[in-house]
Amino acid sequence: MPKLTFRNSHGQLMDISSVAATKVKNEFGAILEKTMQSGAVAITRHDRPKAVLLSLAEFESLVKERSRSLNDLNAEFDELLTRMQTPQARKGVEAAFNASPDELGSAAVTAAKKHRTPARKRARLRSTTGRT
Repeated sequence: MPKLTFRNSHGQLMDISSVAATKVKNEFGAILEKTMQSGAVAITRHDRPKAVLLSLAEFESLVKERSRSLNDLNAEFDELLTRMQTPQARKGVEAAFNASPDELGSAAVTAAKKHRTPARKRARLRSTTGRT
């Protein structure tokens, strides 16, 4: 049977204990107590995980984290959209669409050079990460 793990609301990586669906049906109260203590229990059928029972605290943590991320993405999108609506941004898009392939290539090389990590810094990074 595959081992299931999850990161709980405290950031700890936890193994989830497994319980057969029949046992859950017959001993729900005990399984519920176990879930409230451990945070999650995997429910299996024919030795394969089919569902996970979560404590309310773990469920609320998941929902809170997901909604916060979605709100952050919405705010970031709105900010980007606002910046794209400026006259300067419109001129830039128009210039890009009207540029020749040579002009686009030249602009790409220039932008790449601006964002390139200096050779000395790349060598230092390689030596600290063990990459060659």
